[in-house]
Amino acid sequence: MSTVRTLASRLPQAGRRPVLGARYGQTLRLQSRANATVPFRLPDARNEPNPTYVEGSPERTKLLEVVKRMRSELPLKSELIIDGKAQAYSQAWEQPLPFEHKTTFTSYPLASKEQVSGAIDSALAAKKSWEQTPFVDRAAIFLKAAELVAGKYRHELIAATMLGQGKNMWQGEIDAAAELADFFRLNCNWAAEVMERQPTRGSDGMWSRLDYRPLEGFVYAISPFNFTAIGGNLIAGPAIMGNVVLWKPSPSNIYASTIVYKILLEAGLPEGVIQFVPGDAELINDVVFNHHDFAGLNFVGSSDVFRSLYARVGEGIGKKTYREFPRLVGETSGKNFTLIHPTGDIESAAYHTIRGTFEYQGQKCSATSRLYVPESRSKEFIDKLTSHIKKITIGNPVQDVSAFMGPVIHSRSFEKIKEVIDESNNDPSLKLIAGGKYDGSKGYYVEPTVYLADSPDHKLFNYEIFGPVLAIHVYPDAEWNSILKKVDQAGGGFALTGAVFANSRAAIREAEDALRYSAGNFYINCKTTAALIGQQSFGGARASGTNDKAGSSNPILRFTSPRLIKEEFFPQEGFLYPSNQ
Repeated sequence: MSTVRTLASRLPQAGRRPVLGARYGQTLRLQSRANATVPFRLPDARNEPNPTYVEGSPERTKLLEVVKRMRSELPLKSELIIDGKAQAYSQAWEQPLPFEHKTTFTSYPLASKEQVSGAIDSALAAKKSWEQTPFVDRAAIFLKAAELVAGKYRHELIAATMLGQGKNMWQGEIDAAAELADFFRLNCNWAAEVMERQPTRGSDGMWSRLDYRPLEGFVYAISPFNFTAIGGNLIAGPAIMGNVVLWKPSPSNIYASTIVYKILLEAGLPEGVIQFVPGDAELINDVVFNHHDFAGLNFVGSSDVFRSLYARVGEGIGKKTYREFPRLVGETSGKNFTLIHPTGDIESAAYHTIRGTFEYQGQKCSATSRLYVPESRSKEFIDKLTSHIKKITIGNPVQDVSAFMGPVIHSRSFEKIKEVIDESNNDPSLKLIAGGKYDGSKGYYVEPTVYLADSPDHKLFNYEIFGPVLAIHVYPDAEWNSILKKVDQAGGGFALTGAVFANSRAAIREAEDALRYSAGNFYINCKTTAALIGQQSFGGARASGTNDKAGSSNPILRFTSPRLIKEEFFPQEGFLYPSNQ
């Protein structure tokens, strides 16, 4: 993709030779590793292809063998890892299988305050060596990790994600295998792109260049349960630029995250660069946000949590706790919309809505959760939507392997969705047109549920549920301009993803302009989910995050502290300017 020319003055030390310095007996060390590092070109950016996993295919057979083997070994062991070595711990939380909650899948180790502090100290001790490692070597580690993800560990990662997070095999494939490999590979290309941003203008006899330094302290990465790949990205982006990272994975994604971490070690990542520290969030936060060397937060999770962390960092800034102003990158909640114009393709919109709303049980921050359909097309759309919903299969993802939907992640999520459904079923301003039922007796199962709302101001259009529940409002065709305003104003203050279905270019232009700030990712005639790494950079604004666009070079740049170097090649021969004479 990009050619990165490494400069000898910026390359780290490896083999070195002593020379005499300015004073007799003083030994200086010159970098000689640069002699072995030449200009290079990274492999072209590409996306990992997806096998289909059709019945009888080799990839399906192999994956099911790994799932069966992993299932037979329950409970699986997850670890607390500092400096690449598993640590003892006195407490842990049990994580059940989401589709069989009486069975323990694994345990989530709880790091002590002393262990968190020790992990930070160890990361900082590794920092100088890591940031001085040539970029060519840092990139090679992540490129090798991508090959391990796509090859040797592909089925193990998918199986762990199916068991621990309740994904079916296709959702596991596009997450834990393909997207994770994409992040590892493409972060190298994006880092190269950043480092190539150099001054292009100058005066005769001088040279200006940018040195993209890592942040001076450590980066804290907090990853969510719903995508194994996200954890890999949150640590890889900062690390590729020479940062050291403290990683706190979600309690509901601990085992798959452990595999990701061990893959990086196998790929050659030095043991101290990323510290794998699961534990109680408040305890870890207390240590991190009171530490002088805290330099950045890379976060994916709920908007409310990110707000609280942002406020806490602000408090630390006010107290001068930190050496520098920490960089905060966050991708958070969404209340994502689909808007159908009278000219829209109803059949296509219905299919996209099914996928956008109910894939992975609606547990994607980009999932469709509110929809606006014109009165003239409402019956056609709702009839098609409900007929398709009847064909949705729900089941245990490791037994009913072809099931489209599985369970939601845990009891807290199930109880929250259950409360929303119970209240909505008894709300006279809502009409239940699909689902409305749930079953938590064995696993955390919720039916795909759709409500028709009298008003576009109903709270279902503003409240993030994070489950398979869709609210629909039918608007009069003549009120297209008014509904554009409603779409923009609703959504609970979030602005992550949105979609418009229309064949009229005039309507598409009106929607694109009126909804300019309503979504960080705006889709025309396609669903609100499934941004492909490197093709659709992802992120939202307003209450949906800092919109730094995962899947681009933007977040890479956020975890650097550029130094401008100007060098002159001629002596100054006086201090007066012509105007002074």
